[in-house]
Formats: sequence, C-alpha cells, structure tokens
Amino acid sequence: MVKRRLRELLPMVGGAWTGTPAELDRWASGVSTDTRTLMPGALFVPLVGARFDGHRFVPEALKRGASATLWQRDRGIPPGPAIVVEDTLAALQRLAHAYRRELGARVVGVTGSNGKTTTKDLIAAVLAQRYRVHKTEGNLNNHIGLPLTLLSAPADAEVVVCEMGMSGRGEIARLSRIAEPHLAVITTIGEAHLAQLGSREAIAEAKLEIVTGLDPEGTLFVDGDEPLLDRAEERFAGTVVRCGFGHRCQWRAEDVAFQGLDGMTFRVGNERYAVPIPGRHNVKNALYAVAVGRTLGLTPEEIRRGLSGAAITGMRTERVRGIGGVTVLNDAYNASPTSMRASLELLAALPFARRVAVLGDMLELGPEEEALHRDVGRALDPTRVHWLVTVGPRARWIAEGAKEAGFPAARIRCTETPDEAAGVVLPLADRDTVILVKASRGMALEELVRRLTAE
Repeated sequence: MVKRRLRELLPMVGGAWTGTPAELDRWASGVSTDTRTLMPGALFVPLVGARFDGHRFVPEALKRGASATLWQRDRGIPPGPAIVVEDTLAALQRLAHAYRRELGARVVGVTGSNGKTTTKDLIAAVLAQRYRVHKTEGNLNNHIGLPLTLLSAPADAEVVVCEMGMSGRGEIARLSRIAEPHLAVITTIGEAHLAQLGSREAIAEAKLEIVTGLDPEGTLFVDGDEPLLDRAEERFAGTVVRCGFGHRCQWRAEDVAFQGLDGMTFRVGNERYAVPIPGRHNVKNALYAVAVGRTLGLTPEEIRRGLSGAAITGMRTERVRGIGGVTVLNDAYNASPTSMRASLELLAALPFARRVAVLGDMLELGPEEEALHRDVGRALDPTRVHWLVTVGPRARWIAEGAKEAGFPAARIRCTETPDEAAGVVLPLADRDTVILVKASRGMALEELVRRLTAE
C-alpha cells in the first residue's frame, strides 16, 4: 500500500497543510474512505456525494488513529491535521495516479459489458504463477474503487490488474488516465447501459476509451468476434490483438468441450487448457488470460496451473449446494440480455433431470427493454429447461416471450419478489435439480439464493 510521510503526500494530492510542521513528519500508511474499516495510521479521505458527506466522519477517523485527513476547502475549518484540497475525490485520484507512476509494476486494465470481473480474476490467477500480483478486489471498479485498488498495491507488486467499470461516456477514459495501463482488455460489448448510451455502438465507443491512458507501445486485447470492435485500430496506434472463436482471431479457442459443472476445456494452437467454471462465455474469459499470460512471458504450463486454481469473485456462475441437495448456479450479481442468454445456454447443457431458470428484471436497458426481455424468453428451449420462474415486473416480458416461442405456460410462474419466488422454487429443490438464478444487481436475487441454501 502507499506509505509516505505526510510532507511527501502534499505535492502528490496538490493540497495545503493545516497542521503543525512536526505533524508533517508523520507516516501515512494506506488510504481509507470508510471509518468502519480504517486502520491506524491511514490517511482518511472524506468523499462528498449527493446524499452523504464524509467530512461528518473526520472526528471519528482521527479518533480511530488516522494520521491525517484530506479536507475540502469549502467545508470550513478542519478539526485536526489536514491536507486542504479543492475536491477530495479529485485529490484521491491524483494521489492514486502519482503512486501508480512510482510503482515498478505493469498495469493490466480490464473493461467490457460482461465478464470483466471473471476475466480480471483469471488474468490475476495466471500471472500470479510468475509475478507478484495485486488485483481489484470484488468489483471496486469505478472512479473511487480504481484509485483505492492502486493505492492498496504493495510497493513490491510486479503486476496490478485493474477492473474498469462505467455508467456513461468519459468514465473509462478517466480511469484509464489514472491507471495508465500497459495492457488493456475489452471483454465484450453487450446491452448494459443502453439507457444511458442509447446503442451498442455508443457502448463500444465508451469501452474503447480504455486506450486513452494505454501505453502507446502497449497491447489492446479485444473480442475478435465482435464487429463493433473492428474500429480498435482506428482508436489505438499500438498493438491490437483479437481473441475469440473466429478465424480472424490471433488467439483462437478451438475444440471447446463442456465438462459439466467442472468447467470447460479448449485448445489454443497446440496447447490444451481447462477453466474450472462452466459456460462457453467463460472460455473466452479464460482465453484473455492465456493471451495476456503468453504476452508477459508465461509458459503454457504456468497458465494451466493458474487457470486451474483461479478464485472467482462470488455470484458469477457460482456453484452452491442447497436444500435437499439441489445445485444452485448463483449468477445473481448482474444481468444483460447477452449474459442471460449465455447463462441459459449453460443451464441447458447441464446433466440434470430438472433444470429451472429463475430470471429477474434486467435494468438500464432504455426504450428497448421490453423487446430485449422478450428476446431472452424466446431463447428458452422447453426441451432443455423445465421450469421458468420470473421475478419482477420487467421479467414478465421474458415469460411472454417464452410463451410466444412455444414454452408451455403450465411450466411458467411469474413472481414479484425473491421471497415469492422462493415459495415457488423451494418445492422443486432436490439433488436431481439445478436452479439458475440471474438478474440485475438491483433485484437482489441473492436473497433467493440464501433461502435455497439455508439449512
């Protein structure tokens, strides 16, 4: 983590000191924006939002042992030793950028509509076979989380793998300028954020903003099966590498084989790899890890070892054993039409006597939301999926689309809440059944997963 004397931090954040000269010689060990997790000696950063103001917690931070605090100039007089800045968030980002430039580590940036957290985890697991790796924890991938990821990197880190998320134009560009990656990955272009951006073309442009801070001599890895990323060479003068299943991809996964819940195997050139998470979409996520690993000098054996031991962030195709021995696929972290179809393809391939799809609302899809939900319903194969349970008002359109495509109405149940869905699904729970649970984050379908797994 960043460890500097306070006097060294002053030019890094661009602030003015209000404490005593002696206090400037204190060490700041790490950065915190939350008094609940603040460790003694950390620099506290009080962030300001539409409905909160971290300056209220500065006295508590100092009481808990913060070495000092940032302080926004328009908030009056600080109650203790402080570095006064115009904007605490901007100062946090400046500090992260300055620290990133002091690190000797190579930085890998990962963005995309779907699969970025899993891809980040796989890349980190692979690179850890040779390098000291620091990565984004969970999905702390926004304008606050990315700076905190960089600032928590150990001084001896050799590689930092940063996930970059967005909700609108300009956000990936800002994160890329802060992180200045040497390598960047764009996993997929989906429908997430259609409400804000209006089209998949605009989403692709927003994801391509990752080249803003990318090393001009670095490498951009993109989904080679996505035509909207054909413009990558127009946006980046360095090396562009395509990964995917098609013949124009430099890194191509072939001979893909489904290994049930144990994952997938695939071949790249003469080398065969395995990834311990099921689904064809996860083959592509693993392929990015193979490509990045080989680019950074790893051997195929090191890559195989990394993939086999990868720890994947929860609620991403997470396999959980539930009541009555039922198998639950907890994919409830988020959902878009692309990722939902991929999960349904996986569900249909699993070797269980009964397959149940519990699908909730997909949010932020804009004016096309009804059509996109109906399209997901039409993709359901009634010979491979035995029950459809929808959760939420928008997910009813999934049910309508399924019925239009011939899915029997007698095997469909529409509910409004996770609790109501649990009442439908719990009687189906046994060892011969697999239940997929997937929806947008705002639907909180992890509550249903808790009900299914509570003893």
